[in-house]
Amino acid sequence: MKILIAEFAVATNIEKPLIPEGAAMLKTLAESFVHLGHEIYYPSAGTEIAAGTALKSNAESFMQVVEREAKKCDAGLIIAPDGMLPELNRLLEENTVNLGCSPEAAALCADKLKCTEILKKTGISAPEIVQEAKEGKKYVIKPRFGCGAEATYLLKEFEKTGEFIASEYIEGEHLSVSLIAGKKPLPLTVNQQFIEFYEEKREENHEKTGVTGIKYNGSLTPYHTSRKDELYEAAISTVKCLDCFGYMGVDIVLSGRPYVVDVNPRPTASLFGISRVMREEIAELLLMNRFGSLPDSVKIEGEYCFSKDMLCELFGKH
Repeated sequence: MKILIAEFAVATNIEKPLIPEGAAMLKTLAESFVHLGHEIYYPSAGTEIAAGTALKSNAESFMQVVEREAKKCDAGLIIAPDGMLPELNRLLEENTVNLGCSPEAAALCADKLKCTEILKKTGISAPEIVQEAKEGKKYVIKPRFGCGAEATYLLKEFEKTGEFIASEYIEGEHLSVSLIAGKKPLPLTVNQQFIEFYEEKREENHEKTGVTGIKYNGSLTPYHTSRKDELYEAAISTVKCLDCFGYMGVDIVLSGRPYVVDVNPRPTASLFGISRVMREEIAELLLMNRFGSLPDSVKIEGEYCFSKDMLCELFGKH
């Protein structure tokens, strides 16, 4: 089969700091498909991954390249910022077989407010969305439409805006569940997320003030915990109620119970580690999910740990 894999950072050079993560995911997927004998094509604005065929692309031509090349391929997969994913997946579906989420499901996941409301109505635990700060409390502020820990802060006070949402801060372990969503969701691993809290200086009213930023800096997979079944159940319930499909990453803070804090309707950086400990080929699982049926479980051997700095060393600093 001919497979198109379009990763936004690699294809456009717009978000240069995200290129190492994007290249890691792209190379992992491309190598898996090539290992199975498939032909891989990927848009690139200069970054090459030594697997598959690079297609010349840039920020202006990215959408046109996806549309043009999808028509020549048997299937495709998009990795892009959550806000862009619905439109890109719709473009993919109009021209080939989409191995990822439907545009509708991707849109629900991208809207952090709507996604949280749906989860809570279904009985899935998620941090409460708040409208105003209360003394002595901490809140996580993030874009309503955002990607991962992008522009995410831990604050005691905030001003309500339509572009950002504020939720209660949950103390606990920062984890994620990677799984293949479909007719029969298949959990792959629980991953420990390395979340860093850092001080960021801002100038307000000519005075410098400090705010606490939150950023993702890699992961350990698998993360061994006696609560694995509980985490898997939360992740499976999440992707079912949002009608997701394909590779998914469900971010969870594990406290007294699992709190779902983000739903990523696309391959995530954890895949880079999973591919090194999972005996099955991720490409085969994605194809079986769309064209056949998935196994009951996967075989995980050993563990793998990586940081964003490590990815920069492997795939270039930008």
